[in-house]
Amino acid sequence: ADAIHPGYGFLAENHEFNQLVRDNGLVFIGPDPKPMALLGSKVASRVKMLEAGVPVTPGMKSSSADLDEYIKVGKTIGYPVLIKASAGGGGKGMRIVRTEAELKEAVSSAMRESKSAFGSDEVYLEKYIESPRHVEFQVAADNYGNAVYLFERECSIQRRHQKIIEEAPSPA
Repeated sequence: ADAIHPGYGFLAENHEFNQLVRDNGLVFIGPDPKPMALLGSKVASRVKMLEAGVPVTPGMKSSSADLDEYIKVGKTIGYPVLIKASAGGGGKGMRIVRTEAELKEAVSSAMRESKSAFGSDEVYLEKYIESPRHVEFQVAADNYGNAVYLFERECSIQRRHQKIIEEAPSPA
């Protein structure tokens, strides 16, 4: 074999596997491992977006082990808030917090679940948006600078943070 296409899921999203493939002289069919590593961390991605002046959901600038930081940000942006695991996805390590009284247990619980599911207890807080729209945009590109926009798709119909239906084009 000269190349590996990882499909989807764990290996497709694992920057270390991506780098290992490349280090062994094979072509990894997918993105470079550096942006994969950055995008694999919601906290690191958030920091980069803030540095670039890209609007983000109000919340913490980075993660913290200090509960007082979560309380301070929660008071500043108002409730409800969302505690999110920096790594992974699929709703794991996420907690909706509607009052300050719920915050301590939610942060602890999210950290435990994140550590168990993703090997990292890094979590952060952001404003919880009731009934958001989830619209994804896909672009396919090659190593020669060619790119094609593959349109958007609506992914708002979800159950437990898992997509049930993806509709293209999005009616949004």
